[in-house]
Amino acid sequence: MSGVKKYDYSTLTTAIRDYTEVDSSVLTTTVVDGIIMAAEFRIYQELPMDSQRFVQEGTLAADDNTINSPAGALFIRGVEVFNSTSATTGNGTWLEKKDQTYLSEYTDRLTGPEGDLTAQDVTGFPKYYAMFGGADNTTDTSSGGMYIAPTPDAAYKFRVYYNKMPVGLGSGSDGNSSTYLSNYFPQGLLYACLVEAFTFLKGPMEMLTLYENKYKTSIQQFAGMQIGRRRRDDYTDGTVRIQVKSPSP
Repeated sequence: MSGVKKYDYSTLTTAIRDYTEVDSSVLTTTVVDGIIMAAEFRIYQELPMDSQRFVQEGTLAADDNTINSPAGALFIRGVEVFNSTSATTGNGTWLEKKDQTYLSEYTDRLTGPEGDLTAQDVTGFPKYYAMFGGADNTTDTSSGGMYIAPTPDAAYKFRVYYNKMPVGLGSGSDGNSSTYLSNYFPQGLLYACLVEAFTFLKGPMEMLTLYENKYKTSIQQFAGMQIGRRRRDDYTDGTVRIQVKSPSP
């Protein structure tokens, strides 16, 4: 492994087996794939990457108070609505995130065509959004959704800013041979994999503790590199925090 500055699936698999001194008869391809997947999920949950930020544009439907989350959205960073039905140019208005109960109280359940008293529907330019569940897959109709209040009175253009779980390393056709993590955070990815590997092997506790500490040090350092590029309400003091599912922008 001399001179390695980044990993791909093959070299990371070799490194995991070398560090644990276990061959492919125990750490099979299936087991290694699971170790890498668990490590990647841990990293992305504890330190959402700037590289996985996406923006999706759309159009609100008049008298419809829901929109779908973008396909595969891990969490929503913010929703921006434009006072236009044709373009997303200029400055939009950032919707304030609230709980569903707040939106229900705000509209008194009179929102849109489902309102009890349609003559008093609360419609207008949106001010708030609230997340609701149902996310169980990676399509735009199975990644959860958002309530909007007031219910749009026109087909306003909007943008959703979100983080998405990327396709990870893997041996099959549904996996990548290299990823952002394997290229730019190779040591942290390796240490996270070794924690999972020694847990699987029921290895010596001192080795598990060693790589757990190395992982934590690496992820703190990587978090520090991203501080200057983050918006308000993200990491501000270099301390890694596990993000809630849908943080406010």
